[in-house]
Amino acid sequence: MASPKIAEVLSQLQSDIPSSLESLLSNLKTLSTPETISADLHAIANAILSTTSHLGVVTQRTLIERLIVAVRTFEQPDLWIDIGEHLLNTLSSSTSSASTSDQTTTSGTFLEQIVQLRELLADAHEANEDHILAARALAEIPLDSSSRRVTEENRVSVWVRIVRNYLEVDDTTTAETYLNKLKNVIYQVSDPTLNLHFKLSQARIQDSKREFLSASQAYHDISLSAAISEDERLHTLGMAVKCAILAPAGPLRSRALGRLFKDERAAGLPEFGMLEKMLFDRLLAPDEVRKFAEGLAPHQLALTADGTTVLARAVVEHNLLGVSRLYNNIGFDDLGVLLGLDADKAEDTTAKMIEQGRLVGSIDQIDRVIWFEGGEASGVKGSGRAEVKVGREMRRWDANVQSLAEAVENVTNALQREFPEFVHDNLVVG
Repeated sequence: MASPKIAEVLSQLQSDIPSSLESLLSNLKTLSTPETISADLHAIANAILSTTSHLGVVTQRTLIERLIVAVRTFEQPDLWIDIGEHLLNTLSSSTSSASTSDQTTTSGTFLEQIVQLRELLADAHEANEDHILAARALAEIPLDSSSRRVTEENRVSVWVRIVRNYLEVDDTTTAETYLNKLKNVIYQVSDPTLNLHFKLSQARIQDSKREFLSASQAYHDISLSAAISEDERLHTLGMAVKCAILAPAGPLRSRALGRLFKDERAAGLPEFGMLEKMLFDRLLAPDEVRKFAEGLAPHQLALTADGTTVLARAVVEHNLLGVSRLYNNIGFDDLGVLLGLDADKAEDTTAKMIEQGRLVGSIDQIDRVIWFEGGEASGVKGSGRAEVKVGREMRRWDANVQSLAEAVENVTNALQREFPEFVHDNLVVG
């Protein structure tokens, strides 16, 4: 029930009703109490929209907007939700009770006020950390109505907020749906803040989908933006480093790590030690990996299809590259000990990396030995398998044999030029 003061003012509304309601809203904090504020606002809303008040549409619009402003001054999200839903339901009821020919007119009459109410609800749900409800409230905002002029910036602003709310609850599928809408119009928007939020949302979705190399590049680009604070730039740089470390081992990841290593800001990050070791193909100790894992997000520690985490897979593949720099060849069992895997799993991991062009070498399954071929992998699928198993000593032997053969041929050619008769009588030249 409304407070006595509010009820008295409303009961005496006879003439100059708009001014009386305006005055009531201006003095609401002195006339109402915390216990009755919700009932008071309900009563005022009903008075504004009552058919017996004989208020014109323009006046009703103004008073509704004034009521929304008054509600926001209380800074109570639950109150915002209460009044916002009440006003929307009242406007919806008046629309549904209108004749068919008048429904469009009635709905369009308060379209701008409905948008403000949806934004009020979204703000309230975000304040309460009910991100799904906030996204749904924003999704109800009409962006294609002929009764309201909507710019591309308006659309982008709403869609960006929806994407960010869904990302807060890790609903990347729905967030990506709205991100795809953004991709079609973001190029028409010059607002740097909206563009920045779009890029950040895109990076977060790529991160959640485990497209770590693309996410790392996007985070690094954002970390160079002057539109965000220094702390935020360092945070996004740290995210770029984490994503690069979690990416599949290979030449593409090496280039990403090298780019980040050259960024002078990276030296001050907690992840710099892992970044440096991975860039230079040094083996990682379990303690280093555990410390790094403490700073990862839940989705970055989620299990993959084979039952391991993304981090565990990245570390195994990195250590395998490190082993390839130290050994010419190694047995399955010994490799498994170094990688912390069983022999079969070590062989399978190596085979996949060779087949995907991320490691150059070959596998002798009969002798259960892996041969590593020197040089950088190309990253092209199928390019990492060597035709024969060779190591550094084998290559050196081949080079010596070739050098000897060339020397013999040079001596033969010289003899043939200087002593053709001797060569004809004593040597058989093919």
